[in-house]
Amino acid sequence: MKDITKAEMNALLTIVKGPEVLYNANSLAKVIGITSMGTLKILKRLEQENIVKSKRIGKAVTYTVNVEDTYVRKYLSLILLRENKYTKPQVKRWISEVKKIKNADVILLFGSVLEKNNPSDIDVLLVTNQKRFPKLQEEIREINELNIKRIHPLYQTYDDIIKNIKKRDKPLLNAIKGILVTGEEKFLDIYNESRKE
Repeated sequence: MKDITKAEMNALLTIVKGPEVLYNANSLAKVIGITSMGTLKILKRLEQENIVKSKRIGKAVTYTVNVEDTYVRKYLSLILLRENKYTKPQVKRWISEVKKIKNADVILLFGSVLEKNNPSDIDVLLVTNQKRFPKLQEEIREINELNIKRIHPLYQTYDDIIKNIKKRDKPLLNAIKGILVTGEEKFLDIYNESRKE
């Protein structure tokens, strides 16, 4: 891939963090805030690079990220890490705090911590398995004892998160649009599985 623009990164992040939506150039343009023609050019360029795949549905052409391709997975992982690295300082503080969590495969910060300078609590989506769940709860309890702001966890297993995305569970869909702290590969697996019929 040649140099990627900020608009291209926003387009890819929007598609990956919105697995419940079938994006075409018009619908994606409204979300990322550029013209439909500009969005179409971005999508065509990404399609030429094999980063996105198109599918015709009636008159519309929809786009999904080609996460089956190893190169694309690494490329998206880099974009997700870049989003994490260049976020606001008050978010970075919580990124470093929740990175200490060992018993979650995916950790996402979402909600007011991303928008407000002084959030009342810190919303965190944690994907784990049943076996590690008690240890994860203990880790959250310990972090909450040390901080003034409390972590408000949204716990999910791998199967639960996929089911809830397919059910269009609003709190969960809001959560996956947050900042990914850890678990890029697993997050892309979730995107891929949630897109399947």
